Amino acid sequence: MNMECCPSITVAAMSESDAVEAARRFKALSDPARVRLLSLIAESGEICGCDLEGPLGLSQPTVSHHLKVLAEAELIHKERRGKWVYAHLRQEGFNALREVLTTRTRKTLPRTAARS
Repeated sequence: MNMECCPSITVAAMSESDAVEAARRFKALSDPARVRLLSLIAESGEICGCDLEGPLGLSQPTVSHHLKVLAEAELIHKERRGKWVYAHLRQEGFNALREVLTTRTRKTLPRTAARS
């Protein structure tokens, strides 16, 4: 989703392709474990996948799956270093969602005189 071309939904209707892209990102955030995972990544700046199992109470394969979903939604970037995967936020993914949800004031049209 190109943030420069995609107005807030409170200003103008989104194109179908922009709506699909936004929904893909929001869907990735529909799981509480992924929201918590994202919170941990944001707090740390960058974190090893091995350090996420304990705080989330999830197994390594489950953490790996959630990281994959977040990466596919372009909300995080994963980098393999040896046998470990490190993750950090992709700010542009968040900015795109923020742009969709930002409330802007629509220009008000002049009111017509009340009908009798």
